[in-house]
Amino acid sequence: MDGAVKRSVEATVAQFWQTRGRQDRQQGARPSQRDAGQRATVTGGRQLDGFVDWIRSLICDAGLPDEHVFVEHRRTILPGFFRPTKEWDIVVVIKGKLLATVEFKSHVGPSFSNNFNNRTEEAVGSAHDLWTAYREGAFSGSPRPWLGYLMLLEDCPQSTRPVSVHEPHFAVLDDFRNASYARRYDLLCQRLVRERLYDAACLIMSDRDGGSRGQFVIPNQEIGIEHFAASLAAHIQSHLRYID
Repeated sequence: MDGAVKRSVEATVAQFWQTRGRQDRQQGARPSQRDAGQRATVTGGRQLDGFVDWIRSLICDAGLPDEHVFVEHRRTILPGFFRPTKEWDIVVVIKGKLLATVEFKSHVGPSFSNNFNNRTEEAVGSAHDLWTAYREGAFSGSPRPWLGYLMLLEDCPQSTRPVSVHEPHFAVLDDFRNASYARRYDLLCQRLVRERLYDAACLIMSDRDGGSRGQFVIPNQEIGIEHFAASLAAHIQSHLRYID
């Protein structure tokens, strides 16, 4: 892995876990206000700000002025087709043309079952909604925008051990048989790209202890961070003419 990319991801992974730890401690200091289960850190937000800032910097390093990259709340809202709007994490707009959109997600235990299904439905549904809106002219005059999806998954026994499936009527696809949640996310990210719902997807895994020091693994280079970053940078560079 490129050294600069590795250092950037290490810093963002460390920030993610440190932010979660700080939010956990703050919630623990106020027992009367503690959210149920792990909801405290989910509702706290901001854990993925490091990734947002890094990808924003990557876009600017590709040659795009910062004023075209939107990350602020309510400035990343785009129209949909099946719903009025959706707020993304990063939106790039140049002279009224949508150039790129990025979604960041994380999944930390102890619950993986229902949350994995929810993340899958969100990823597929959001992309289908955006592309249908694009087809129907919601971003009139825009070239085909670049759409990216990044998932940070906790590396722990609950996410890496085999999981059984229930098959009351029909057999599941073989790829899902005894697949861990890590493997399921691997398949999800692969298929989001292969089905052309996203231009690039990335799965990063990190455990709590090592993650606070920036340690991470990329389980599948096909959906690795280097390809993700290179694909986005190339798209930005190929459309710089719109700022002339």
